[in-house]
This record gives sequence, structure tokens and C-alpha cells, in this order.
Amino acid sequence: MKILIFGKGYIGQRCADAWQEKGHETIVSPVRVTVVHDALNEIKQHKPDVVFNAAGVTGKPNVDWCEDHQIETIEGNTNLPIYLAAACQQTGVYLLHIGSGCVFYDESPHPDKKWRESDHANPRVVYSRSKYAADLVLSTLPNVGIGRIRMPIDWMPSSRNLIVKLANYPSIIDVENSGTVIEDMIEVFLQLMEKRAEGIFHVTNPGSIKHRETMEMYKEYVDPEWSCEWIDNEELVKRGLAKKGRSNNELTSDRLTELGITMRPIKEAMRDTMQKYAQAKKIQVRDGDENRDQCCDGGCGGCTCS
Repeated sequence: MKILIFGKGYIGQRCADAWQEKGHETIVSPVRVTVVHDALNEIKQHKPDVVFNAAGVTGKPNVDWCEDHQIETIEGNTNLPIYLAAACQQTGVYLLHIGSGCVFYDESPHPDKKWRESDHANPRVVYSRSKYAADLVLSTLPNVGIGRIRMPIDWMPSSRNLIVKLANYPSIIDVENSGTVIEDMIEVFLQLMEKRAEGIFHVTNPGSIKHRETMEMYKEYVDPEWSCEWIDNEELVKRGLAKKGRSNNELTSDRLTELGITMRPIKEAMRDTMQKYAQAKKIQVRDGDENRDQCCDGGCGGCTCS
């Protein structure tokens, strides 16, 4: 399969490398899409079987940036996916777009408190509103899939990796959330593209996990001396550690189940990932590059958005 990827950041490059290893041809476009023709020209030049959109704006050092840069956020998270979708509709190429589970806040109205793909979201901040706006538009189109992820978790050190973020925060909120283990996500995205699956999919590992559980594994496998201050969710904004409250939720992946696509339970996948992360850190330190994964986020463990 020939895959044209837009977005050459952490997840885009991670997917490109993994799919290349599996024998697929991956092309990471260097083009910054600002109009439909930018995407159309790339598609006509490379003639891909599918297009994968990993481009978007999360803000630096975190999503609070989006509150003061609304237009840039909308351009990257709403307009850009629509331009890609328009180009793919014109050329008849399937599009898989990365969405965000951060469009949901708190518990769902369902008895099990989990959010389904068919639920109406309740986004509260600029970042999540811009992501949901794209979902609303793209989900009306044929030959388009949306894979929503939550808090990317990876064995590979990166400032976008939840493990790295939490390890560098002096204060962390002990909340329970869904999560997406990157290793599993990469395989799910590949299956969605192979099936040309349409509509919205929650690409999260089944179950939920608390930050405290994650960091207990970190202490067990990575750094026994690690410590932090545990704070309540309400303290984030009160202390000025975040401009607005963060999204905390649990998603269920009913639509993946319908397609026969499975992911490992989150706690099982987290333990396996943490063990691999510990090995990767040892190699990093041995090679004298132990500071490479330092998080640029100077705040606290409330930055749970993807």
C-alpha cells in the first residue's frame, strides 16, 4: 500500500517508519497545506492508495497556547483537514485523519460513564473545539475515517510522549483516563486504511488508568527515585498551572470491535510499554544523549490532550 502522510511530526514520522518496516511505501509530504490545491498537487504527484493526516496544532508548550492563538489553531486543526478531505474527494482517495478524544469532558451520560463514537462531544477549550469542528465536517463524507486518540503513550522517548511529560512535571493530577499506546495505534491505523473504514473510531486501549498507576510503573522500571507532588484536578487553574481545565474521560471503542479490530487492555499495554521505555532510556544514556527527551512543557501533569 502506498501511503501519503501529511504531518512530519512525532506521530507522522513514527507511523511512516513503522509502516515502511512492514513493507508499505510511505511518503511524508513536506508541504504545508493552506489551500485545497496544496493537497491536490501532492496527491496527483505521488498517486497514493491512501492519505493519512497526522498534521495539526497542539500548541507549545501545551494546549494553553491555543487559547491565545485561535486562528492558527483553527487553521491547523479545522481548515487543514477539510482541505485534505476536499482534495481526497476530488481524486477518490481514502483519507484517515487523526482526531482527539479530548473533545469529551468528564463522564458520559451512559450508565458505564464511557463515551461512544456516536456521542455528541462537549469541548470547552479552543484546541478541542477546533478538533471537534473537523470531526463534524469530515464524518459526513464518504471514504473518510477519523481515528480519535488520547494521551499518546510510547516506548520511544519524546516530548510528546505521556511518560516523558509526567516524568518531568513537578506536580501531577491523579486522574483516570483512557490512553492510546502508540505501538497498538500504528497497527490499528494500518488496518483502518486497509479496510477503507469510514466514520469515527476511538483508537484507545480498552479500560482506563490513573496517572499514579502509570508513575508507579515508572518507578518500578525506570527510576526508583522519581517523585512528584500529587494535586487535585481543581488546583490546576487555581494555581495558575493551566489556563483552563483539562479533558479527563474514558472512551469505548465500539466501532473497532464491529470491524474485528482489537487493542490490548491499557494497563497490560502500559506495563509492556514502560519496560520497553526503560530499555530505550538505558540505551539513550549509554549513548550520552540522556537529555534528548526532556519535555518542553514547564507546567504540570494536567496536559492530557493528544
